[in-house]
Amino acid sequence: MSPDNNSPAIELINVSRRFLTPDGKSMTALRDFNMSVARGEFVAVVGPTGCGKSTTLNLVTGLAKPSAGAVRVMGAPVDGIDSRIGFVFQTDALFPWRSVIDNVVAGPLFRGMAQEQAYAKAREWLARVNLSIHATKFPHQLSGGMRKRVSLAQTFINEPQILLMDEPFSALDVQTRVLMHEELLKLWSQSKASVVFVTHDLEEAIALADKVYVLTSGPATVKSVYHIDIPRPRIVSEIRYDKAFIDISRTIWEDLRDEVLRGAERDEARLA
Repeated sequence: MSPDNNSPAIELINVSRRFLTPDGKSMTALRDFNMSVARGEFVAVVGPTGCGKSTTLNLVTGLAKPSAGAVRVMGAPVDGIDSRIGFVFQTDALFPWRSVIDNVVAGPLFRGMAQEQAYAKAREWLARVNLSIHATKFPHQLSGGMRKRVSLAQTFINEPQILLMDEPFSALDVQTRVLMHEELLKLWSQSKASVVFVTHDLEEAIALADKVYVLTSGPATVKSVYHIDIPRPRIVSEIRYDKAFIDISRTIWEDLRDEVLRGAERDEARLA
């Protein structure tokens, strides 16, 4: 059956994911998990530590396979690594021996783009993230926020239709993180990619997303889904003071808090 152009960008349908621990025990990371991400939609995923949030991303990329259920991308079953998917990690995925522009150009060159065209495109993306004057520097010469902007340029230059982000800004200070939120929303509004953004920061999730999934403590399933009815474009540094933002933050936190407490109790029991 051919993919449906009107189908969601990502679907996880009744998915369970089990694996063996190093001591040979079976562990369930996800159970009866359902998620749908529309084309061009920005979805955030929050939940207790260790509940399986990152596992959902691995299933979408094809790095992991479901033990039960189905995972679809653009209407078709996931079958191996998909070039339409971009990934931004918690830690920088930059080559330390390459300059900024050589990091950004790596993807297009690997995909077969002509060198002159690839470097022209890389310079364009460095200009978009305000790093043109740093093109010949190396990653160790940049601040954390600057390295993260290189990572965004490195990802967006490949024009991904789906963008998976695993706590990409968690290592940054609060002020830099807000600047990166603004940068991400600007790039996303231009690219129209579908985004799944995993985070522990509830305010970050609400500020960025169209929809927030709250997961239960592991094994994870979807507890609640919240539609964030805050108009776009959003100025992240300002909307967190709006009454609508505060109200939705309180509502989701009351839902999430129970799962965080359950997760902490479970971890204490394991250590006892």
